[in-house]
This record gives sequence, structure tokens and C-alpha cells, in this order.
Amino acid sequence: MPADTAAAPRPRFSRPEWLSSAKVFRTEVLAGLVVALALIPEAISFSVIAGVDPAVGLFSSFTMAVVVSVVGGRKAMISAATGAVALVIAPLNREHGLGHLVAAVILGGLMQIALGALGVAKLMRFVPRSVMVGFVNALAILIFMAQVPEITGVPWPVYPLMFGGLALMVLLPRITTVVPAPLVAIVVLTSITVAAGIAVPTVGDKGELPSALPAPGLPDVPFTVDTLTTVAPYALALALVGLMESLMTAKLVDDITDTRSDKTRESIGQGVANVVTGLFGGMGGCAMIGQTMINVKTSGARTRLSTFLAGVFLLILVVVLGPVVSTIPMAALVAVMVLVSFATFDWHSVHPRTLRRMPVGETGVMAVTVAVVVATHNLAIGVVAGVITAMMVFARRVAHLAEVTSVVDPDGRTVVHAVTGELFFASSNDLVHRFDYAGDPGHVVIDLTGAHIWDASSVAALDAIETKYAARGKKVTITGLNEASAEMHGRLAGRLADAH
Repeated sequence: MPADTAAAPRPRFSRPEWLSSAKVFRTEVLAGLVVALALIPEAISFSVIAGVDPAVGLFSSFTMAVVVSVVGGRKAMISAATGAVALVIAPLNREHGLGHLVAAVILGGLMQIALGALGVAKLMRFVPRSVMVGFVNALAILIFMAQVPEITGVPWPVYPLMFGGLALMVLLPRITTVVPAPLVAIVVLTSITVAAGIAVPTVGDKGELPSALPAPGLPDVPFTVDTLTTVAPYALALALVGLMESLMTAKLVDDITDTRSDKTRESIGQGVANVVTGLFGGMGGCAMIGQTMINVKTSGARTRLSTFLAGVFLLILVVVLGPVVSTIPMAALVAVMVLVSFATFDWHSVHPRTLRRMPVGETGVMAVTVAVVVATHNLAIGVVAGVITAMMVFARRVAHLAEVTSVVDPDGRTVVHAVTGELFFASSNDLVHRFDYAGDPGHVVIDLTGAHIWDASSVAALDAIETKYAARGKKVTITGLNEASAEMHGRLAGRLADAH
């Protein structure tokens, strides 16, 4: 064959991150196993909240983790059945049954795909740091609070087992990090309880583990407008709560790993995962912050392999090794989650030195976020409350930044009012009262070189100022408008009163 017609060399494909070294591969595999073990009691508990069989929550966690590991936008983040989604769909299941719940999960997934494609992830830029810190601290508190029922009214051996597990996880990393400390703690505590015949609550006490795989299919509901109107509100709530929790978690992992993630891809990926989960009869889900912290912060995972294996190991554990997993003492998993809660909490944010230096408004926003999340047990509601509070604090702060400096010409016939600052609904309302309409000379110049017009309220305020001067026979000239302000003022000036 002539040289010029020889086949072009095949393109080289980059090796996956998890194959970059044996250490990375081992870390990802063991992290996936630890997360899978921690997912089992959580998924069962969320199934109880949603009012469905434990198998539904367990298989939902499997499908969510596996699908998101492929289509998601944040590496190493764990998605599974969650309490937030369970709370949203529980009333629908209670009133209309599992078929409607599954239909809502599928529809909610489709809504998430649509919202992701429309760029809802870009709204994350409006979440301030104080809300993010409050979100993290509230999460840590909720994780800890969720463990309290597991250590109240239980046999006394639970306490030494739990503290022993905590001590093991704190001390072992100082000796070796070859094997994740949480996995060692789970294995050691399980071996002790089984060998010594110690009677303590186990994973098996949470519910019967499934023994067969689910079959895919459409939900058992009539495909009518009535069904759509019934499930649509729950589907929308699921979509919004799931996206908010997932995007906040992705941002948190970005900060921990000092890497960026594709939030749009993550939004669409969550939707795809929920659609697949619904087709397998699952209860849906979103990112799990506690398990993600185990995977990323405690176990050191950084790639998609850990997320994928968390789902695969979960399926193997509950279907193949169900009898063995059932013997794991809850004390071991409680110890893991307690350590996660302490590691997740931002202790620096509540240090007296930090609180003294931090503006009161910032601390207040953090406190509101924490209080609302802890009170409602809903991270999404807390984030919304925190963002609204932050907006109010910001508006109050900048509302007083519009200043007016006045200079009268030597001839006494002209006064120049130089306005500086941001003009919007909060600051412009006060602007109207900053002028001496009766005492000013016949020609008034309002210089906006140092200001910016942001909204119609500001244009209306300038119209009101001109009207007050005109009523006294005085002429007003507005100068110094930048391009954007001039465009808005030219479009709206003198026309806003017509709306009334």
C-alpha cells in the first residue's frame, strides 16, 4: 500500500484516573466498600420514612449510585435514596400507593433533566459563603442527631462498642492508611459481637434484606391527566429538593478536593438516575452528603470508581451476603457516622476569634441556615431561608450607600448634586428625600457619574425628583449616566406613571 494511503494511527485513549496507580485503585475499591456498608441502614431507614419496603430503598441506592457514577458531573460524590426525597414523596405513597410514587420519581427525573438543560445549576453562584458554611454545619448536626435514636434505650454493650470503634478510627490512621479505618472498625466490631455472642442491635434488625433483583417496568398507574395532576406537584418538589441538595454537595466536594465539577452535567445526571431508578420501581434519591463525606474525606476517594463500586457492593452485600451483613452491629455504623459528623462540622466558623471578626450579618445568615435546617430536617428549606436572609442583609447594607454631595455654582443659579452608589429599589426610595426642592436655585444638575441604575424603581425615583422640581418651576438636567444606566433610563423615564 502506498505510504500516502496508509491507515492513520489510532488515537490514544487516556487511562482512567483509578488505574493511575495500585494505591489509587485500592483506595477507590475500599472506599466503595465502606460506603456500601454505611448505605444499608440509611437506605432501610429512608424506606421506612417513605412508607415502602426496605428493598425499594436499597435497590434505589444501587441504581442511583451506579447511574450517577457514569452520567454525573461530580467525581466521587455518592447518590442514593435520601431522607429529603423520602419526606417529599411519603404523603403521595400514603395516599395513592407505590405506583404513583414511582410515577412521581420518573416525572421528577425528567424535570431535573429539563432544569439542568435550562441552566438551573448557574443559580449556585447566588449561594453566599455564609449559607454554605451554615449548610455544612447543619448537615453535621443532622448526621449526629440521626444517630441518637440508635444509642438511646439500647443494651449497655452498645456504648463500649461505639467508643471502641471511635478510638480505633482515630488512632489507626496514625499507624497506617492502607485500609480505611471505618472498614477496619466495622469488621473488628462485627467479629467481636459475633464471637462473644453479644446481644446488640444489628443491621438485620432494621428490616429484611432482599434476595432477588428487581425487574424494570412502567409504574402501575393509569396514564391519564388525573394521574399527571396528582403526581406533578410531588415530582416538582422532588426535582427541586434533589437538585438543590446535589448541587450543594457537589460544591462542598469541589472545595474539599480543590477541583471543579460540571454542575449542569450533574443536574442532568441526577435526572437520568431518577428516571432509571423509577423504571426499576425505586423511590428516587439525590446526593448523600454523609456518605459522600465518608467517601471523599474519610476514605480519600477521588474518582467515579468509588461511586460505581458503592452501588455494586451494596447490591452484592444485600443480595448475596445478606446474612453476613445482617450481623453488623449498628454501634459500628453509628461510630462511623459520629466521626463523619465531627469531621464535617466547620469548627473554625464558631471559634470566638472568628465570630469577633466576622460581620454580624454574615454570622446571622449562617445561624438562620443552621436553625431552619435543624428545625425542618430539610437542607433545601434551610438553604432557601439562608439565601433570602443573605439577600435582606445585603440589601440593607447597600441601601445606605447612595450618597448625595451638593455644590452650588458661584453665580448662585445652578446647583450640582453628585450622586454616588448603587441605585436600586432599596436605596432609590431614600434618594427622593435627599434634595432641597424649595431652597435649590432654578437649574438643578443631577450628576450620576459615580452611580449605576439597576432597576425601574430607580428610574421612577428620578422621575419623582424631576416632578417635584418642575412643580416649583425649576429645570432638572441628568448627566453622567453610564451606557447601561442610560439605556434603562431612556427606555423607562416618564413612562412608569402611565402604568397606574
